[in-house]
Amino acid sequence: MHPADLGAVALDALMRRTGIDPGAVEDVILGCVDAIGPQAGDIARTAWLAAGLPEHVPGVTVDRQCGSSQQAIHFAAQAVLSGTADVVVAGGVQSMSGIPIAAAMSAGRPYGFEDPFSGSVGWRERYGQQEVSQFRAAEMIAEKWSITREQMEEYSIRSHQRALRAREDGLFTAETVPCHGLAQDECPRVPDPAKIRSLPPLTEGGRVTAACASQIADAAAALLVVSERGLRTHGLTPRARIHHLSARAADPVWMLTAPIPATAHALARTGLRLEEIDLVEVNEAFASVVLAWAAETGADPERVNVNGGVIALGHPLGATGARLMTGLLGELERRGGRYGLLTMCEGGGQANVTIVERL
Repeated sequence: MHPADLGAVALDALMRRTGIDPGAVEDVILGCVDAIGPQAGDIARTAWLAAGLPEHVPGVTVDRQCGSSQQAIHFAAQAVLSGTADVVVAGGVQSMSGIPIAAAMSAGRPYGFEDPFSGSVGWRERYGQQEVSQFRAAEMIAEKWSITREQMEEYSIRSHQRALRAREDGLFTAETVPCHGLAQDECPRVPDPAKIRSLPPLTEGGRVTAACASQIADAAAALLVVSERGLRTHGLTPRARIHHLSARAADPVWMLTAPIPATAHALARTGLRLEEIDLVEVNEAFASVVLAWAAETGADPERVNVNGGVIALGHPLGATGARLMTGLLGELERRGGRYGLLTMCEGGGQANVTIVERL
């Protein structure tokens, strides 16, 4: 399925479900990683047009790696907060089956560039010839935080079990839309412990296996971000307000640890304690990422990724942040919670963090 058509499904559904006049949208901000081939040329603009929506509405594509669509939400909120826009669409789209993960990393080879890092004099002077790999980072995290393979496998099984239970209970229905004959996501699987234990580690002698990593997936997601004036003008009912938004960064070689300082920063800026956060979504790029974050924060595991994470539901890179936000909002409403926190690790050793307050 062409990525523009995939994005169009989410955008069309958002317009229909909110009931807003599409012509009132002032900008469309979508995240996308590996924006080459059919994902190139500003996929936010292309997807909006592919949905048959008004030509006068512009679009822009964001790449903050895995946090791209969460950053899109931040940019939309900042436009609203600044008073320069009242109605903005934010989300993301990714076709990982069409454009393989990291395809853009090697796209420079015909032009003499091996990858984004090794050819840079400044990068080599600062970080040497260290391998920059999410797989190596996940392994280093498991070692540093003394996380065993068995603990990661147990976590992964729980992610699948939670997602399967949520799907059986119909919890995903309100936040998804049928697409090309598919009524539900294909990703969650009934865990087979024997098969999981049989998988080879990603690195020789390592602990991380494919079962402890997020799944490749194609998906798109979109949300409507509006000002108070936009609410009144268009007769909309708000679901939540953005209480805090920020991004932090850490060592790019470790790559996946930034959600830890990002969470600490968000709590410090808001004066909230983690105990006051009703629900947390920490992106399950790898099980070791969430387990290390939990060890550092002391979070209650019964409040974290309660309906499964991307190990079970898939990690469509540029769309994941918006997908996680839709799930967080839905579960806050079902539980009558007040605050929800979303954070995710990103290439370059970065992390976005958003705290929303249900209204």
